[in-house]
Amino acid sequence: MWFKNLIFYRFTQKFELSTEELEEKLTEKRFRSCGSQDVSTYGWVPPLGKHGDMLTHASGDFVLICARREEKILPSSVIKDALEEKIETIEQNEHREVFSKEKKALKEDVTMELLPKAFTKSQNTLAYIDTKEGWIVVDASSFKKAEELTSCLRECLGSLPVVNPPLKNMPSVTMTQWLNEKPHIEPPFVLGHECDLREAGDEGGQVNVRKQELITDEIKAHLEAGMQVSKLALLWDDAQSFVLGDDLIVRKLKFTEVIQDQLDDISADTAAEQFDADFSVMTLSLRKLINDLIDTLGGFAE
Repeated sequence: MWFKNLIFYRFTQKFELSTEELEEKLTEKRFRSCGSQDVSTYGWVPPLGKHGDMLTHASGDFVLICARREEKILPSSVIKDALEEKIETIEQNEHREVFSKEKKALKEDVTMELLPKAFTKSQNTLAYIDTKEGWIVVDASSFKKAEELTSCLRECLGSLPVVNPPLKNMPSVTMTQWLNEKPHIEPPFVLGHECDLREAGDEGGQVNVRKQELITDEIKAHLEAGMQVSKLALLWDDAQSFVLGDDLIVRKLKFTEVIQDQLDDISADTAAEQFDADFSVMTLSLRKLINDLIDTLGGFAE
């Protein structure tokens, strides 16, 4: 359940649905496995897995949801081989050449024939809604995956008024300043030991720095030459370490022993109680992290 990445969207109006109302709406797209002719399916599953049947899990102001994508594994090489075999059979038996339009139709037929025999793979995506602060936070490292979840949620709710956080300053500019100026970054944040530097333009060069101090003459020279920070490792409040991207995606999120110490103080007798404790500690900590991150990046645009 512990999130490894964060993509967060800001509600433009208060989220008014109760947990019971949200549960009912998610049921409309409850997950079903792929049928014989399905390439993929997408829907909601219980976030507690085998420990619960509800499609939502609420704790305080936070509501956890979980989407699952299942898709058939049908390599293009398998389709290609089967198609070539079918074309060869037609050409030999009917003594004629198969042209592109017919090949396209045959490819569709071959794909439909192979789908029932294909293996499937599935992947879950977790997200939670912070009803008090007005965030929806998705455990995803790419916008494509996050927006698949928000699109499905929008279909269930009829509308989902969320936007990417509108910031005063571009994250790349602020992160570059953190390496260029003193103080480099204000508490509760501390610089980590990883960053990516990038030149402007699609063809610009890139420098990747790993496991070393970031305040060095070498890095400063790159910045003075016009490079900007595209990714930067940070530690927040001794509780979480992560890599912040210029796209405002938090990747490689890890929770430290500070969080574990909080969990050690909580008594849980069942797996469901432990899940609830983990979720509560995680979300309360991430709420503070997100708010501090927005503030240290310069705040919201007016």
